[in-house]
Amino acid sequence: MALALDTPFTTAAPARPAIRTGTFALGALASLGAGGIHAAAIGAHGEHPQAVYTFALVALFQIGVGAVALVSNRKLVGAALGLGNLALVGGWLLAKLSSSGIWFVNGLDTKEPVQWADGLAVGMATVAVLVVLVAALRHWHLPSSDAISRVFALPVVALTLTGMVAAGQHVHNHGTAAAGHVHTAAAVPPTPFVPGQPINLGGVPGVTPQQQAQAENILASTLYFLPHFADYRVAEAEGWFSIGDGVSGFEHFIKPSTFDDGKILDPTAPESLVYSTAGGKRTLTAAMYMLQTGATLADVPKIGGKLMQWHIHDNLCFSPTGHIAGLRAAGGPCPAGQVKGGETPMIHVWITSNPCGPFSALEGLGAGSIAPGETRLCDHVHGA
Repeated sequence: MALALDTPFTTAAPARPAIRTGTFALGALASLGAGGIHAAAIGAHGEHPQAVYTFALVALFQIGVGAVALVSNRKLVGAALGLGNLALVGGWLLAKLSSSGIWFVNGLDTKEPVQWADGLAVGMATVAVLVVLVAALRHWHLPSSDAISRVFALPVVALTLTGMVAAGQHVHNHGTAAAGHVHTAAAVPPTPFVPGQPINLGGVPGVTPQQQAQAENILASTLYFLPHFADYRVAEAEGWFSIGDGVSGFEHFIKPSTFDDGKILDPTAPESLVYSTAGGKRTLTAAMYMLQTGATLADVPKIGGKLMQWHIHDNLCFSPTGHIAGLRAAGGPCPAGQVKGGETPMIHVWITSNPCGPFSALEGLGAGSIAPGETRLCDHVHGA
């Protein structure tokens, strides 16, 4: 048959074989992410070679098995993905539940709280285990998962990046417990708070860098603004007045209009000023910040961690003019003519050295009550 001269001549392009991802796609992506986080943690533990080798091996395994599992449907690959990550989840549980962490790895032998990096990594490892478990329950007969890869690849990458950043800034305690104290390794050793010297509230176990920064900022701003009231007569001229408790050694001046002004932890408008009455004169020593009327200890702002402990005074009676008149028994009434003090949460910020640190409550009867289940804190690390 003759070919018409005007018929276009075409050649069909050879078909390209489709590249399909494996059954374990989601678990593979999760393992890759967890491995990336563990790789980023290596630098944060550089002073402990055993910890470095451990993180390097974990990262190598999770990234390697994740890469293979991403394109493979072999049962042996799935078993390695699931069992290997299951072992790593077990290691994480050991580190968090044991009082001595992973005691056989130097640098990981201290129990630490869950942080974003390790929590995210163990979550991803758990996803890998669950994916393999589902495949096994279905006798490994699962279709390849190209759609899963397209949907979850970017979210996993984004989460992994946050975990890697957090791992690089990881805060960890190293040392041994002796006489009930844990010695914390820090670039700058913890030092007592002394006015006029750099503020360093580090070295308290369980306090995150963010919580430390919050406490330091509150202390610094109070140090800067509060001396405006160094002369109690300035405070009186601006509306503060004494509640008449100077006989205790410390005298509180209050200004009721600041109680519900919407300002919290504001050194330009403190709810109370605290003056030492030692030596027969008033010396400004602290601000006492209070929450709004009607607030409880359940409402205190979650800042400062263990460095900042709020308290209430639920045993005070006041005169109608706002001056302290005496104490009452727990749960009992005030004498006739006196008014029961509120239970508004409050916290001291000391601008002078204090034996229990810059956020200490007053000692003895003046210390007030703390939340049920809490232990009264005394920050000896920063006390002076």
